[in-house]
Amino acid sequence: MGRVSQAQAEENRRRVVDTASRLFREQGTHVSVADLMKAAGLTHGAFYKQFASKEALVDEVTAHVFDEIARGNAAGLERHDGQRDAAQRALIDAYLSVEHRDNAADGCPVAALAIDIARGPEGREARRTYAEGVADFAAFLAPAEAVAGGESVGSGEGGEGGLARLCTLVGALVLSRATQGSPLSEEILAAAHAALTEAG
Repeated sequence: MGRVSQAQAEENRRRVVDTASRLFREQGTHVSVADLMKAAGLTHGAFYKQFASKEALVDEVTAHVFDEIARGNAAGLERHDGQRDAAQRALIDAYLSVEHRDNAADGCPVAALAIDIARGPEGREARRTYAEGVADFAAFLAPAEAVAGGESVGSGEGGEGGLARLCTLVGALVLSRATQGSPLSEEILAAAHAALTEAG
């Protein structure tokens, strides 16, 4: 069998990262390399031609999914002509939806990866990337007046700063998934949505 071209190797690597980003969010980072490669349509042996270890893949996927968030937030601002409040409202509407609750594989990595990242050792690249990603996401959610005033991501009257907003979003999503199948699940989403949007 001939050697894989550089272009094909790069495509295979992208396929593994994309597949892992969905599986990790849906099932956790404990997904085996064998199951991951099967889902990607590649051989088990091909994994180690692309990645030094499973941990190296987790690091790369963590960076990948937070880049997705940053691109999505930038696109949201562009769609709303730079109107930060409108972009934030659209994000809140989508984040606290039943569709997002039911689609973990393509959903928010802050919620999906939190436990796995917390259980990993300190000093890991994935943990550093996760912390930076959380801070950036919170900064996007900060009230427009706080951003204009150069305040920290947690600033805001009544606990409505970016960090408080992000904690409300993520907490509500996690709880709604954990209670899925009971009326409480959608009540949680609605309550969090009201808490974040009533003032506006």
